[in-house]
Amino acid sequence: MRVGPVVQLLAFGASVLAARVQVTWDVGYKNISRDGFSTWRAIGANGQVPIPPIYVTQGDVLELTAINHLDKPITLHAHGLFQRNSTFYDGVGMVTECGIPPGGQYTYMIETGEQHGLYFIHGHYGLEMSEGLRAPFIINEKEQSTEYDEDVLLTLEDWGQQPEAELIERLKQVPTTSLPNDYKTGLVNGINGNITQTVRFECNRRYRIRVLNIGLDQSFKVQIAGHTMHVIEADGVATKPLRVDGLDLAPGQRYSVIVQALESDKFNYGLNVTMYADFLDPVAGLTPRYYPQVIEYRKGAPMRENAQQSDELLVWADDFTLEPQDEREMESADRVIELNKRNYLPGMGLPFYGLGNTSYASVQVPTLLSALTMGDLARDPLVYGPQSSVIVLNYMEHVELVVRNGMNRSHPMHVHSRVFQVVERGPWGDAKAMGKRVVPLQVARSSNPMRRDTVVLPEFGYLKLRFKADLPGAVSIVHCHTEHLAQGMAVVLVEAPRMLQQNARVPQALLDNCRALGFPIAGNGAGNQGYDLTGLSPAIVL
Repeated sequence: MRVGPVVQLLAFGASVLAARVQVTWDVGYKNISRDGFSTWRAIGANGQVPIPPIYVTQGDVLELTAINHLDKPITLHAHGLFQRNSTFYDGVGMVTECGIPPGGQYTYMIETGEQHGLYFIHGHYGLEMSEGLRAPFIINEKEQSTEYDEDVLLTLEDWGQQPEAELIERLKQVPTTSLPNDYKTGLVNGINGNITQTVRFECNRRYRIRVLNIGLDQSFKVQIAGHTMHVIEADGVATKPLRVDGLDLAPGQRYSVIVQALESDKFNYGLNVTMYADFLDPVAGLTPRYYPQVIEYRKGAPMRENAQQSDELLVWADDFTLEPQDEREMESADRVIELNKRNYLPGMGLPFYGLGNTSYASVQVPTLLSALTMGDLARDPLVYGPQSSVIVLNYMEHVELVVRNGMNRSHPMHVHSRVFQVVERGPWGDAKAMGKRVVPLQVARSSNPMRRDTVVLPEFGYLKLRFKADLPGAVSIVHCHTEHLAQGMAVVLVEAPRMLQQNARVPQALLDNCRALGFPIAGNGAGNQGYDLTGLSPAIVL
């Protein structure tokens, strides 16, 4: 059992002090029933499921050591952290590292820099995140820019009736044309949402409520009866206060809101959490699922709830009404990259997905190590292998991603190591023919579009997302933050690989872990030289 965190002071320059926060996760299995119905072998840390949150302060360095007691490799990813000049700590299996072998360990040095707000840490090797390997990560500001009296954390996650990895493996072997309905249970702060929890309010105090969805494929809506919410943060980006009636969080998304407590304790109020999935038809009692919580002013006081209203009549936090506190002009677009969501159903098992002509899949050498060792050829996407779905970017070029989805399911698109500017959202495909709502066209303000790291690609819709390639040497994945990553819905951005070769210092432990797992540490995607990709499995062409 590890206790901590341990905090050490680090000196940067003459007078600035930052802390090194040392945390160790002994990652192992634990048989547990989190939903009250099914008991199965979950993944936790230090004998705990759920894993407790990690708190640091802006500017700190989190030194997170993972010791792997599982029978399979693991990695850890700090969701939303920029990893500037430290892409080898991004924690993506076979993209930035081979993984931590059973019995092995690896220390992730996560520099917070100027970032603050709400993030989380989760497994990123297969679907281990969905089995419990996930925990909130809160970076407090050095100097509080928004006044509030107390912090409240609201962690939302879905929990299936069996390990997601087992479900995926079973479906690969069984002929099927569609996934069986796995009606999940919503967890609120780690326990079944049907078990009502109270959030204690005191009159006239101001509360910062941090809400995050660390689940796999279900979305959550959050409303508070009788109170006003003002959004002040989305995905770690501080925003100008925006009054909303509710929050709608896809997997991977986070918000902070300020709530002013009332002057009277005459009543208690409903804090209403709804879990839903747009790919499941409504079934009474199964989906959507409602989890009523309580804002408690006085024990035993009568309850007040919101009057029932259609969602269309409410004001929800939205990327086209939110505005970052730190104003920036819309990026130009020197290069437009089109990513069309495609799928291929082989007639047996799960469909393959992709964001182009091929479905993303792991290769034999982590993409980062190929970028480091292939010299001038590292600028050619072909050397990484077609299933790596690599896009090579030039340093400081201005990029627009146009992501299209002609299917009847939305996708939370997450980018590692940066944030997107959300420039445009609109319709794509024949929504009417499928009985679906047509996505309205929305174009961002040119003066200060919203920035965030996880953006919902709507069903039968498209997104335009912009960024500047200002992370030389970064190897970062863009993917759907659901089980669709395991099915290939991803691309990998390799930025200025020649600059990576000049500046990177890869931790020896990363290379040792690759050797322990039997993977090459140099060469193209197959571990060979030049364009010889002998040994790679054939890419799935969509």
